[in-house]
Amino acid sequence: MTETAAAAGTARVPADFWFDPSCPWAWLTSRWMLEVEKVRPVEVRWHVMSLGVLNEDKLDELPEEYREKNRPGGVVWGPVRVCIAAEQQYGPEVLARLYTALGTRFHNQGLPRTKETIAAALEEAGLPASLADAADTDTYDTELRASHKAGIELVGQEVGTPVIAVPGPDGEQIAFFGPVVTPAPKGEQAAQLWDGTLMVASIPGFYEIKRTRTRTRGPEFG
Repeated sequence: MTETAAAAGTARVPADFWFDPSCPWAWLTSRWMLEVEKVRPVEVRWHVMSLGVLNEDKLDELPEEYREKNRPGGVVWGPVRVCIAAEQQYGPEVLARLYTALGTRFHNQGLPRTKETIAAALEEAGLPASLADAADTDTYDTELRASHKAGIELVGQEVGTPVIAVPGPDGEQIAFFGPVVTPAPKGEQAAQLWDGTLMVASIPGFYEIKRTRTRTRGPEFG
């Protein structure tokens, strides 16, 4: 289907996307999904999940650099807490533009995950900069854990972010982790990856397709 056909009024299929704004790989997948919206009748619905929550019971198993980031109060907690606070106060529709503003700063621009960076992203997204204060509180942690649980229970505990779920032909959701890809595919390549991902994810009993990811090719934000 061409971009024109996708935009011509075809009923759009919801694709629920759980993200942690700190993850560079989830960021690349999210940019791919924005391309998919242009070339397939898909509408992305954004949700928050948390690497901090995912890893809190296995900190001792993580490499030291990731252990410090994921500890309570570590840098992965602040941005996701701000996202859930924004969603709770202003509705889920704000997540798309807030995620874009945060991810552009964190990943494309390489800015630190500080409250100043977060406040600038909030302002760009049309939200109060004061929401950055949520980074230092557990006020919305119950809601954060509930949102995280809703996504992770679809795929299991041994994966990360992102999680994507779409309606299946039998009414049940087809859910999967990833895909992990760099750089984010565009145009027809984005459409082909979407079609292929749905094809393998819809096979009953299919669990994994993977190849080793090396440091020689890290995330390419372009």
